Amino acid sequence: MRPDAVHRVLDAELQAARQRRGAAPEVLDVGGGSGVWAVPLAERGCRVTVIEPSPNALATLHRRAKDAGVADLVIGVQGDTETMATLGELAPVGGADVVLAHGVLEVVDDVQLAVAAMTEALRPGGVVSVLVANRYAAVLGRALAGRVADARRLLDDPNGRVGAADPLLRRFDLDGLEELLTGGGLRVEVLQGHGVLSDLVPGAVLEATPGATEALAELELAAAARSPLRDLATRLHALARRPA
Repeated sequence: MRPDAVHRVLDAELQAARQRRGAAPEVLDVGGGSGVWAVPLAERGCRVTVIEPSPNALATLHRRAKDAGVADLVIGVQGDTETMATLGELAPVGGADVVLAHGVLEVVDDVQLAVAAMTEALRPGGVVSVLVANRYAAVLGRALAGRVADARRLLDDPNGRVGAADPLLRRFDLDGLEELLTGGGLRVEVLQGHGVLSDLVPGAVLEATPGATEALAELELAAAARSPLRDLATRLHALARRPA
C-alpha cells in the first residue's frame, strides 16, 4: 500500500534534514504516547525523543522500541504536555529537526504557548508537523449520525466544541490552523487532509472488492491536498517551518 499523505511529507522532510546535516535527524515527539510514530521513525534511522505524561505509555514505548531493535534511538521523557510550559526543560532548545504534535493542540491549555514552545525546540530551518481534529468533519459526522443539535453546536462554537463535556478543548479548520502557526512565527508549507475518504468507506466494502484497499489509498493520497475534499478530512495536517 502507498504511504499516506502525512508519511509522504514527513519522509521527504526527514530525508532533506539528513542530507542537510549529514547526520541522523533529531525528532521531538510531543505527546507521543506508546510510540506509534516514534518507533517507525527510529526504524528509519531517526533519533526520537518522546515527551509523554503517562508512565504506562512510556513503558509500552520502551518495550516497542526494544522489540523493534531501536531502543538506542528512542528516548522517553515523562513530562506535562497540557501546558507545554516546561518543554524547554525537557528537550534541548533548538535541538530538533522535526517536532511532531499529532493530536496535541486540541487538548493543550494554551495553544499559542504550545506553538511558541515547539518553535523554540526547533533548529532554524526545522519543521513542526501538526495533526489536529477537523471541526467540519466533526459537524458532518454528527449530522450523518442524526445528532443534529450537536452538529450545530460544533459549527457555531468558536472553538468547535459540543459543550463543556467535550473531551477536546478545540477543533480546527484550515484557516484557523494556518493563522495559529503563522502567528507563532512559522512559515506554513503544507496544509492537507488526513482521512479524507478512507474513514468514510466501510471495511466490509474494501474486503469484498479485490484491489479496493490499494485503490482507496491512491485516491486518499490524491484527495489530501485538493479543496474542498481536504476541508472535510477527519484530521488536518500542517507542516510549518521555522525560518533559518
